[in-house]
Amino acid sequence: MINILIVAQTMDENYESLTEKASDKQKISGFTVFLKKISFLLYKFKMMPYIILGDLMKKKEDNFIDLKKQLKQARMAMSYEMYLSNTIFYSALAGLIGAFLGVIISFIVITVIGLPDQITHLTFGSYTAWMLDYKELIVVVFIFVFLTLVLGGTTFTLFLLYPRYLVGDRKGAIDRYLPFAVTFMFALSKSGMNIIEVFRSISSSRHTYGEVSKEVDVILRDMDYFGNDLRTALHNISELTPSNNFQDLMYNLLTVIDSGGDIPTYFRDKSEQFMVKAKFEQKGFLETLALIAESYVTAFVAGPLFIIIMGVMMSVMGSDTTFMLYAIIYLVLPVGSFMFIFMIGIMTPGATGEPPLLPTERLLPDKIELPPKDDPEYGLFKAFNTSRKRLSFKKLLKNPFKFVKEKPVYILLLTVPITLVFLIYSLIGALDAPDFIDFIDDRLVYSIYLLFVPLAFFYELKRFKEKRIQSQIPDFLKKLASTNETGMALRDSIALMGRSKIGHLSKHIRNVWKDMDWGLDVNASLTRFSNRIRTNTIVRSITLITRANESSGDLGEVLMVAAKDAQYEQEMQRERNTNMLIYIVIIYISFAVFIGVVFVISTTFLTEMEKAGEQMSQSGTQGGGFMQAFDVNVFNRLFFHAAVMQGVCSGLIAGVMGEGSVLAGLKHSIIMLTMAYLLFTLAVL
Repeated sequence: MINILIVAQTMDENYESLTEKASDKQKISGFTVFLKKISFLLYKFKMMPYIILGDLMKKKEDNFIDLKKQLKQARMAMSYEMYLSNTIFYSALAGLIGAFLGVIISFIVITVIGLPDQITHLTFGSYTAWMLDYKELIVVVFIFVFLTLVLGGTTFTLFLLYPRYLVGDRKGAIDRYLPFAVTFMFALSKSGMNIIEVFRSISSSRHTYGEVSKEVDVILRDMDYFGNDLRTALHNISELTPSNNFQDLMYNLLTVIDSGGDIPTYFRDKSEQFMVKAKFEQKGFLETLALIAESYVTAFVAGPLFIIIMGVMMSVMGSDTTFMLYAIIYLVLPVGSFMFIFMIGIMTPGATGEPPLLPTERLLPDKIELPPKDDPEYGLFKAFNTSRKRLSFKKLLKNPFKFVKEKPVYILLLTVPITLVFLIYSLIGALDAPDFIDFIDDRLVYSIYLLFVPLAFFYELKRFKEKRIQSQIPDFLKKLASTNETGMALRDSIALMGRSKIGHLSKHIRNVWKDMDWGLDVNASLTRFSNRIRTNTIVRSITLITRANESSGDLGEVLMVAAKDAQYEQEMQRERNTNMLIYIVIIYISFAVFIGVVFVISTTFLTEMEKAGEQMSQSGTQGGGFMQAFDVNVFNRLFFHAAVMQGVCSGLIAGVMGEGSVLAGLKHSIIMLTMAYLLFTLAVL
């Protein structure tokens, strides 16, 4: 009863506040007020289960201990009572939708389509014969109840599983970033920063260390807002974190603090431990990836080839297996391949994708407001804006593909419309072509080239530049550490590096020095350098250096740690590339075998079988449908489609396995597609 009064009072206060705000017509439009009223009514309906069942939920609190913990671990800002209330509301809403659909489907089945003969001609015993008189009602009730329970029950189950899914996702993210975060903690603590300041630094580096920063932020929140000491805050996060590795880190840190141990040494040991553990985990992942590669070759290269050969032979012998061939080529191959891609993407450990930009202070706004025309400085401001626009235009003319080089997927904004126009034009031209299918097939292959080739080119160009730069980062950081240990400041060390030739990184180091020479401080210049290159390794290294530089000028140890971290990630990537190269070669070989066998069947077996079928037809021999005449071009066309589909899908799989990216597989898809197209165009079709 208390729940009902409190919630009702809160609703009335919210509605009064909404009404007062809505009365101000100068600030809120009528449509906005209408939307707010609708959302308020929806909120009242969502609160009904809590009002009715809130007291019961609190009494049954022991039954929801796991849900409460999962909500906290998932960092969902909602009590378990409110979450269960939303679960019940949306489940009931889904059930009502299911009931409504059940009524509509029942009407269509009974009135429009009619009951099938299997139901109308059923026979029952003497005790159940009465059911035949109510068969329409029974069917209606069954459909109604079935859809209601399915939609409502599925929604309820998904709501209960959602927090667990978020917990698992956060656990994986924490474990993924934890080795690098511990290295960050070790470097900062080694430079003289106390443990609380180390936590504050990693908490403010959320763009670099993701969910680990959020977990550390909970420790600081317990201390800053709830008045707990460090020991209590560490104990609390150990009880709530979803990651066993992070829990172990915090528990052992408590022991070190209680015993008065050396915190930098502890973080160093933990960093090495997590690095070794990450290597073992990658080894296990690579073994799993090898198993997946073998499974893919067996299930979606050799398997479809065997089924296609059997289907063709059965069709030649008189059986109708066309539907089976269509299902294998146009459904099983693409859907199965993309399922493998999705599965590998979920399993792949490590930071993937492009990291976010590090925060920087803007020196000038995007647009400078002009003063009044009678202001003496109006002409100066106008000339400045004009000059800046002119410079931007000159930069665009000098490097028109800058945005595409930074974000290769942007090229799709150009290639997709061109491809659509090309396809429409091809369809119009195909109406007058002597062979419509051949004409369209060629144009579809050209369309794939239009989409894949530019995207693959700019993606590989970007990857090539990043690899060249990242390969020199460890040596660059080691050189900075050496000069810093001699007593040279970081600014002077960067100036010295900028004057020396250190390969492809020299240009970027000179830009860092130019930024400092024009008045920026060291941290801002390094941050701009990180945002220009924007790779995970460089972002972590620059974050570590700038944080350490804020607390201490003695960066020799920190720079060596950053160099070791960068070298470690390169070794991990190199190990993956080396181990997966053999399976990429296997995919190429299996694809070559696929198109080779198909080529042999098309040019020898089907040709001879076509001649035999024509001879039997001319001689008047029927044979009960055995060895009838058939069109070999139909099967050649199916083989061509199968080879194209297999080439595109196998190439994408090779890219995901070898480099962890679908875009990296575009080059493999282009190569395999070219092999299949040239073979069939020149020798088969």
